[in-house]
Amino acid sequence: MSDSKAGSAGPAVAIDAGRVGDQAQALVAASVTWLQEHWLQILIALGIGVAIALLLFWLRALGPRLARRSASGKGWSAVLGRAVERTNAFFIIMLSARLVSGYAATPPELDATIAFLFKVAVTFQGAIWARELILGAIEHRTRGEHYSGEALMSAMGLIRLLVSVAVFAIALVVVLDNLGVNVTGLVAGLGVGGIAIGLAAQGIFADLFAALAIIFDRPFRRGDKISYGTTSGVIESIGLKSTRIRAFTGELRIISNRNLLDKEIQNTSLRDHIRVSYTIGVTYETPPDTLARVPAILTELVGAEGAKVARAGFESFGASSLDYALQVDTPGDDWATAHATRDRLMVAIIRRFADEKIGIAYPTQTTFTAAPDGTLVMPYAEAARG
Repeated sequence: MSDSKAGSAGPAVAIDAGRVGDQAQALVAASVTWLQEHWLQILIALGIGVAIALLLFWLRALGPRLARRSASGKGWSAVLGRAVERTNAFFIIMLSARLVSGYAATPPELDATIAFLFKVAVTFQGAIWARELILGAIEHRTRGEHYSGEALMSAMGLIRLLVSVAVFAIALVVVLDNLGVNVTGLVAGLGVGGIAIGLAAQGIFADLFAALAIIFDRPFRRGDKISYGTTSGVIESIGLKSTRIRAFTGELRIISNRNLLDKEIQNTSLRDHIRVSYTIGVTYETPPDTLARVPAILTELVGAEGAKVARAGFESFGASSLDYALQVDTPGDDWATAHATRDRLMVAIIRRFADEKIGIAYPTQTTFTAAPDGTLVMPYAEAARG
């Protein structure tokens, strides 16, 4: 009965100890033969390989010096210096071995091993360099004073984790593929898992990517005055998920980065001037010659206040006035300065119009009384004729 069960289980795979021993002996014999026949080439290759490795280690030591050239520690020299400093010793050794293995006429088995280890070293070293360059580029974009100390800087830990996972996952897939492993299922599994995680945390990732967009695109920065929708205020902080805006009316408004970037944003801090518009009504009784001089008078008054006239001219015939349009540009983006200039200009216009006998109109209404025959009836007693 036991024999029947054993037969049904299939033939057992036996390991031929003698064959393994023969292979080991053949490998040893081939190695001895290689050392005996190519000992001079091996010594020369070993010396060259050591020299190349020492040169690469010396170049790696230059990384910290290059990083110290950046005063802020976030310039491109610091980014490149840190990347060079992260060069792995295993990569240096395998690169040196790969460069001299051909000259030493290494056996096929050893050459294949060196080639494989070199691919592994290059793959993971490339992942390390990519990680340092990506993180360095992000830090380089945040090096200004307008980002220092912000809550967004605390998000760099999460950004480092995401970048590290991404680059090393790609490196692992490449290595497994070189090993002959079918990575199609692994890549598909990682894709499905990534989609599931993305759907579960799409709000968080959307705000995170919006924060990164703020870093790279820089639509605004801390301290800028912006307007979006019906809200205006000053940027107080830019966080991982939300931005805090101090409204001009005093309250603190908090809006998610994604919703904020979906709106039209007016960055009023970047304006080079502030435009204030006036409508000045002049009475209809003003003589035409005087009316013709009004634009020049307004331009002169604006220039005296250190502002610039964008437009000064007749606008329309009003119900009770001749309307002139005046648009004044005040340099800078300070509303306090623009308001003070507006106030002084209004007083100067009133004073100058009084000197020129130009009446500033205000809404008036005149009533005429007529007799049944259409004759106008004077509202006051006619003066006695002399």
